Amino acid sequence: MGVAHSGLHKDSSSSSSSSSSSCFADGDLLKLGLGDLPEGCVAMIVENLDPVEICRFSKLNRAFRGASWADCVWESKLPPNYRALLEKILGGFPENLQKRHLYTCLSRINSFDDGTKKVWIDKRTSGVCLSISAKGLSITGIDDRRYWSHIPTDESRFSSVAYLQQIWWFEVDGEIDFPFPVGTYSIFFKLQLGRSGKWFGRRVCNTEQVHGWDIKPVRFQLWTEDGQHSSSQCMLTERGNWTHYHAGDFVVRESNKSSTKIKFSMTQIDCTHTKGGLSLDSAVVYPKLV
Repeated sequence: MGVAHSGLHKDSSSSSSSSSSSCFADGDLLKLGLGDLPEGCVAMIVENLDPVEICRFSKLNRAFRGASWADCVWESKLPPNYRALLEKILGGFPENLQKRHLYTCLSRINSFDDGTKKVWIDKRTSGVCLSISAKGLSITGIDDRRYWSHIPTDESRFSSVAYLQQIWWFEVDGEIDFPFPVGTYSIFFKLQLGRSGKWFGRRVCNTEQVHGWDIKPVRFQLWTEDGQHSSSQCMLTERGNWTHYHAGDFVVRESNKSSTKIKFSMTQIDCTHTKGGLSLDSAVVYPKLV
């Protein structure tokens, strides 16, 4: 019986020891955190975040910080034709830069064409956005101070807007030749009925000269080199606030051409009445939200 008892005690001790080891192992597993994940696994997680989230998560720990610099992560956030974009904007491609630095460069508001155009990529969607100043557009009568004038303002990213006092024939034309990535885009004119100013440090908008826009609509048109065309009409009614008026949409498809040419216009050429009191800031191109 003694032998049997001794064996039973031994088995019990062995079982207890085994159970204790297992318990400690489980405890170690429970202590594992995000910092214990391999950097490769973290990179796969980070790839599914948008750029703003990647920068935020990079502050968590060393693994996330290292993964946030990986070229494979930022390659997926860059536009497919980022090389052509940088060559157009900077006049050449910056060699020996990590993909994160290339993304940072493109996410800034970059000026080109003597400062009349600005381009950037949206930090959430990585979509390419472009803005053309009033000085980069062809405006009928712009050189005649009886009709138009350029007014300095801090409400424009170009630091000035074109202001129309009064005119019979209203026509604004624009042209773009730019390497847009494949996708659908919308063009808008950024307009305001009225003239902005400051009064004791507060924003005011003088609308006394606004007239003629409630008689006939303004026509917006768009043409592309590959035959796309759109036309629409719209009354200008919003006074005192900057408003984006839709000029049309265009589609960039896969092609052998590296650049897309678009022409667009905004006209109100009914000479039975004058129109005036209009501020023109810019024309802007945004990726269309589907």
